[in-house]
Amino acid sequence: MTLLEKDGVRVTVDADGALATVTLTNPAKRNAQTPALWRALAEAGRRLDGAVRVVVLRAEGVSFSAGLDRRAFTPEGIDGEVSFPALARRPDGEIDAVIAEYQEAFTWWRRSDLISVAAVQGHAIGAGFQLALACDLRICADDVAFAMPETTLGLVPDLGGTKPLVELLGYPRALEVCATGRTLHAEEAERTGLANLVVPAAELAGAIEDLTTALLAAPRAAVTETKALLATAAAHTPEDQREAERAAQTRRLRDLTGLGE
Repeated sequence: MTLLEKDGVRVTVDADGALATVTLTNPAKRNAQTPALWRALAEAGRRLDGAVRVVVLRAEGVSFSAGLDRRAFTPEGIDGEVSFPALARRPDGEIDAVIAEYQEAFTWWRRSDLISVAAVQGHAIGAGFQLALACDLRICADDVAFAMPETTLGLVPDLGGTKPLVELLGYPRALEVCATGRTLHAEEAERTGLANLVVPAAELAGAIEDLTTALLAAPRAAVTETKALLATAAAHTPEDQREAERAAQTRRLRDLTGLGE
């Protein structure tokens, strides 16, 4: 079933309602991103109901996403959108509000009630890199090329990608990757944990299917509780984390024995 199809984004849900697929659908422009696409992605997150357990983010064509549509940097801008030169002339509060709206496209992918998986092939540049980073997991084709070139353009990554990048690569490597804008290819992506798995491009769809099948096999409540434990582990002391584990396991035991509230 198709839930949404607009502005370079298509959202479908399988017959069981548990697996949603969000597809970038502008391969002719290598899925370059626009504010309209970001609004569609934000709407996609709002359209997914509580039955969805796994979301796959994929892209048509040879590239996952070549990043921001460069027309945004021109005085003319993108039709119907504020250009970056025009945005820069607005008061600080207005700029902040516009960027916050853009970020909404990147913030819902790590919702506690679902697991998101990015299927990444070809270029994932700038906003494309940050969109892949927004997901919980990344399965990549062996032709993948990640890069964060914002600093080379005099800007900063501002679509939510800096925190997951540091979490995955560590501060020194994340700084080096962002400050130089260099490309990370498949071998480095897999070695550093940026990619959970790298497969030949022809096998990407099959690898995604295998993973989603495995993710949907376990009881939903157990997966959700486990995701919550892992998501907060870095911020917890060992004692706090053990306490959280005990509380989560208590809930699971009660549910399994029919004694839950």
